[in-house]
Amino acid sequence: MKLMVIGGGGREHAIIKKLKENPAVTEIYALPGNGGIAADATCVDIGAKDIPAQVEFAKANGIDYAVVAPDDPLALGAVDALTSAGIPCFGPDAKAAVIESSKAFSKDLMKKYGIPTAAYATFTDAGSAEEYLDSCNAPIVVKADGLALGKGVIIAQTIEEAKGAVRSMMEDKVFGASGDKIVIEEFLTGPEVSVLSFTDGETLVPMVSSMDHKRSGDGDTGLNTGGMGTIAPNPYYTEEVAARCMEEIFLPTIRAMKAEGRPFKGCLYFGLMLTTEGPKVIEYNCRFGDPETQVVLPLLESDLLTVMRSTTNGTLAETEVKFSDGAACCVVLASKGYPTAYEKGFPITMTAEAAAHTYVAGAARKDGRLVTNGGRVLGVTATAATLPAAIQEAYRLAEGVTFENAYCRRDIGQKALAALEG
Repeated sequence: MKLMVIGGGGREHAIIKKLKENPAVTEIYALPGNGGIAADATCVDIGAKDIPAQVEFAKANGIDYAVVAPDDPLALGAVDALTSAGIPCFGPDAKAAVIESSKAFSKDLMKKYGIPTAAYATFTDAGSAEEYLDSCNAPIVVKADGLALGKGVIIAQTIEEAKGAVRSMMEDKVFGASGDKIVIEEFLTGPEVSVLSFTDGETLVPMVSSMDHKRSGDGDTGLNTGGMGTIAPNPYYTEEVAARCMEEIFLPTIRAMKAEGRPFKGCLYFGLMLTTEGPKVIEYNCRFGDPETQVVLPLLESDLLTVMRSTTNGTLAETEVKFSDGAACCVVLASKGYPTAYEKGFPITMTAEAAAHTYVAGAARKDGRLVTNGGRVLGVTATAATLPAAIQEAYRLAEGVTFENAYCRRDIGQKALAALEG
């Protein structure tokens, strides 16, 4: 089979490496891929949002199945276009992808169908939003409605800071059109859990839970990033919590989307907060999370391509989806200065052992060498029977990767270990 994976980050590298395990796969094309992905797939210089070119490439190269991984092309209708051209796809169509591309839509959906989430209000002008904030308590959360590369959420510690966030989004357009509408919601507290799930619109199968580490510095200090590391499973996500989430959140969401005429197929990501009142939804994503994918897929024992095709064909209920009982840890190596200003172009060296456990996010090929080309450069993932062993092994493997200006958090997984011990 010839496969096409749209996207070019660490998530896509993890998906591609897992898809390669199927012996029926003869060729994988990555559009556009990156310098590291080139070791595992044929990279094609077609952008993730260039849907007409993707369709033409798929038809010209006899693609049997396509995986649309990032949020932008999903929201723009890549699955719709490819499906219309006769190319079966993994991922939701644009009508279903709105669950991520519009925060206002997702909040209204949860309110309508009684799915637990934070109290909120939606605004289309800054004046009304600021007036509303005068009646609120801090901290409070301000979100741009549309997609903003995971950066459109501000947790304001004061009401004045919240008003500043409103003005920057709605008047200064720091997130472009994504900030034309905003959502202001109450600040929830409790352990955070990420749960990715496979769904064909009827059946939903949760994957292993995970814990992301968003802040740039140890001890959850510094700026928010796209993710500095992950562990799986998340010790806060007990069997009791999982059962409650399935009954109160996961299945109601799938049923709600179907009732709205937007059946969701693909990977639906649940960002959860375990509050004193029970689990609540912080956010939905319409695709695999990054870097959660880098710890979840290595624990998948079933064939990924078979599972993906079952979501497309509506046969997930008859398909085995099995995960290891072990644990995984991913440590992200980033460029010094990320998530603000950083330099690029530094050569990357890796031991063969480290390379086998590395998912490349921001790297390019220059004169035959792999060089840094992004803020988050790569993630090193280890699996083991226990979480402490997986964490130790991930850091050991990370020592086999070097590039100038590299930095990583040294405490990935420590909060999870404390929960296990507590």
